[in-house]
Amino acid sequence: MTIVKQKISQITVPTPYAVGDVHIYVMEGERLSIIDAGVKTDEAWAAFVYQLKQIGYEPKDIEQVVLTHHHPDHIGLIEYFPRLEEVVAHPQVDQWLKREPDFLQHYQNFFQALYHQAGVPEQYLRFLKQLRNPLGDVAKGNLTSMILEGDSLPGHEEWEVIATPGHAQSHLSFYREKDGALLGGDHLLEHISPNPLLEPPYQPGEERPKPMLQYRSSLKKLLSYDIEHVYPGHGKTFTNAAHLINRRLESQEKRATKVREIIGEAEMNIFQICACLFPNQYEKQFGLTMSETIGQLDYLEDIKAVKASVDDGVILYQNLEGSHL
Repeated sequence: MTIVKQKISQITVPTPYAVGDVHIYVMEGERLSIIDAGVKTDEAWAAFVYQLKQIGYEPKDIEQVVLTHHHPDHIGLIEYFPRLEEVVAHPQVDQWLKREPDFLQHYQNFFQALYHQAGVPEQYLRFLKQLRNPLGDVAKGNLTSMILEGDSLPGHEEWEVIATPGHAQSHLSFYREKDGALLGGDHLLEHISPNPLLEPPYQPGEERPKPMLQYRSSLKKLLSYDIEHVYPGHGKTFTNAAHLINRRLESQEKRATKVREIIGEAEMNIFQICACLFPNQYEKQFGLTMSETIGQLDYLEDIKAVKASVDDGVILYQNLEGSHL
């Protein structure tokens, strides 16, 4: 097999999710790799195989899968490659591939406790039953190699690993300095702002992650890189990453201002704030809107614009006098 050093080809496959199509990147180098692996559906696999043949390869040619993060639309097809030698990602991806009973129970228990603290009424707790649904759309497996910030991609040494948690605790991006290319997964998308999604702590008993604060920090970190071209997980490839990053930060700050306006002089729980912030979406997209609301409150608490108290196990928020964004 003749390999052109470090060539990248984009393959786009459908998903059953509202986000729409997802990209898989075929990367040539010392190994023939794919960056991310779509969703586990017949439609996605058929689309992948067809487009792979268009660039001269077959599934048996794929030697390595590198994952930007663990979400179902990025890891679904890892079982489909007959000669796959390596599955590479952040260490936390492993638990999502193995999906062992203790991990799934930890996941369920975390959200059950969190929704109680958020003041979620009993009738909305049915959403807890839906938490594991997306896990049916992924293959099972395990990592063969783990990578962290500062590492290089195995078989593609020109690519530097950058930790970009926020959208997912496991999220990594990959940067090539010589031409400013960024394989950004879902960290930076041109057409939509990725949700910083709530997850349980890696180990039971640890403090829960604060994905909005992580996401903002990860965005700011990328401003120190000379990024010329972004290959995203969804949507169009694009340039001028710094401009988009600043827009995303500004947009998030505007939403935080809206949260403060919703609270006003009252004392409100998380569910009440979520229902006011997303009146037309919170019932249909309960998990996403709760993640966003908690993220905004984490940010406001971090900058000392709101304070939290606890009443009968439920967290209540109120604005701090004299504070401003």
